[in-house]
Amino acid sequence: MGTSSGYDYDQTRANTLANRGTSDPQSHITKQRPVTAYSALIPPPSPTYFRLQEMGSPTRSNFPPQQTRGELDHLRRLEPAPPQVEENISWIQKISIWMINEGNRVIFFGVWILVHIGLFGLAFFNYFYSDNFITTRDIVGVTLPMARGSALVLHVDAGVILLPVCRTLISWLRSTPLNRIVPFDKAVTFHKAIAWSIVFFSFLHTFSHYVNFYKLAKTGKYNFWNLMFVSGPGWTGHIMLVALVAIVVTALPSVRTKKFEVFWYWHHLFLIFFFFFSFHGAFCLLTPDRPPYCKDISSFWKYWVSSGFIYLCERIAREWRAQQKTVISRVILHPSKVVEIQIKKENCHALAGQYIFLCCPEVSLWQWHPFTLTSAPEEDYISVHIRVVGDFTKELSKKLGCDTEGVGEWEENLGDRNGLVTVLPRIMIDGPFGAASEDVFKFEVTVLVGAGIGVTPFASVLKSIWYRVNYPTKPTKLHKVYFFWICRDKESFEWFQSLLLALESQDLNQFIEIHTFLTGRLRHSEVGNLMINEDSAFADTVTGLRARTRFGRPNLDMEFDRIRGNHPDTDIGVFFCGPKRMGRQLHTCCTKFSGSGTSFFWHKENF
Repeated sequence: MGTSSGYDYDQTRANTLANRGTSDPQSHITKQRPVTAYSALIPPPSPTYFRLQEMGSPTRSNFPPQQTRGELDHLRRLEPAPPQVEENISWIQKISIWMINEGNRVIFFGVWILVHIGLFGLAFFNYFYSDNFITTRDIVGVTLPMARGSALVLHVDAGVILLPVCRTLISWLRSTPLNRIVPFDKAVTFHKAIAWSIVFFSFLHTFSHYVNFYKLAKTGKYNFWNLMFVSGPGWTGHIMLVALVAIVVTALPSVRTKKFEVFWYWHHLFLIFFFFFSFHGAFCLLTPDRPPYCKDISSFWKYWVSSGFIYLCERIAREWRAQQKTVISRVILHPSKVVEIQIKKENCHALAGQYIFLCCPEVSLWQWHPFTLTSAPEEDYISVHIRVVGDFTKELSKKLGCDTEGVGEWEENLGDRNGLVTVLPRIMIDGPFGAASEDVFKFEVTVLVGAGIGVTPFASVLKSIWYRVNYPTKPTKLHKVYFFWICRDKESFEWFQSLLLALESQDLNQFIEIHTFLTGRLRHSEVGNLMINEDSAFADTVTGLRARTRFGRPNLDMEFDRIRGNHPDTDIGVFFCGPKRMGRQLHTCCTKFSGSGTSFFWHKENF
């Protein structure tokens, strides 16, 4: 798929042998230029298509209003008039607008915080006023109810934290009506919030017991260091604390994004944390005043047995799915160090916008990395586009025969090589799993915004749209798509060039409106080449599309105001995959321009 500067390995037989573990010594893969999947569908430029030569030239009636520009006017940054945003609205309308994108999420997390406050308060006041802990409370004071209150919250948090990472369960739940109330797309965010809650209350619990140990030692009956490191609560608690700190530090974004392997392996210390948590409270160090002295101790198993069983079933199901046979049918090396892998797997049914976890045992048997599917449900294979930036992706690309570091040398010597001999590695797939982009077809109008490789979720969606328009099998609610693609370098536009060309050529009813933005700087020679070729080109010299590439970042206020004007009284879905900073700007625009019957519903890809 797509125009590429690399090589297309269409070698199902070699992959089959590799997956079966055979030792076929020679599997020849003929190097060829990538086959443009949609090239047969793209007609030559229409002779009736004209460009404006001057800013004052009249427009043609058959030219789309949003594409009318003067000669190279898309190279200039235009300063549009500020959009008209309604200011005088009632507080009821403000609440309604707030509920569109903020309400469910804020209410859900607000209720969760209130539950924490209630749990801590319940245990705190129970031990603060209980007549069964008067003796102990006289010795240690308020730190006793503090330790017990934080312990109850830790029991609940640790019992729930596994559920948000049960991806099969979450994928099923988000397809139910419950998704309108619970923000299942924020499952990973919820998992992180619970984790930080565990960190906070763990340190509060630890600090409280440090004070308790110190006060108990002052009575002369106990030794402080024995209480700290020899007593049951002491040594088990410190092991849990060390494991928790290691999990949290290696899960920080600065570590997770650069050293995913470190994050992945150390995160499994949660097994150590859970194991010692199961009997951490079984030693009955602080006894009540009257019997039964140690009733209901070591009760953590009651909190996590349900979630633990669900998580165990999830892991077993995912391991079984991962062992199903897969065959790599094609590998394509795209510009900007992007590798496309097309995979065939029986009984693997994916929806547009979903994602999978991918593992290559020859690189690492234990590493599973998430990648968004770029294939449509109507195709007989699944595909992913992988940007080679980290250790795993670099090693995987080499195993696939794509030397991203030596692409230039490869292309220069292409005519001197008769073929490439290799056996492609085995690939294991877990999934697919549900994602926010699944909801594209629930709206009449959608806005798709992708930045760089963040366009991958929308490749699947755009393909599916193309199939639904050209080969309709059932009615589609969606009737208008605004697609924005922002890239730093012009080579990145070649990833899905053939797909966009096919969509543009077949889009007779203006179903999809494509906007491309180039934010990176061009070399002086490239600017001169653009200016020379722009004058007589029927298509954009950067992307090859009729829709002209604009330089710089999009003016979001202007675009949202225009879309709102084109579709009054409409629910519009906004879907984004890319950097957080731009996501926040889009999120703000969704709230800012919602109102008077038009609502922008915000969706962001989360893994």
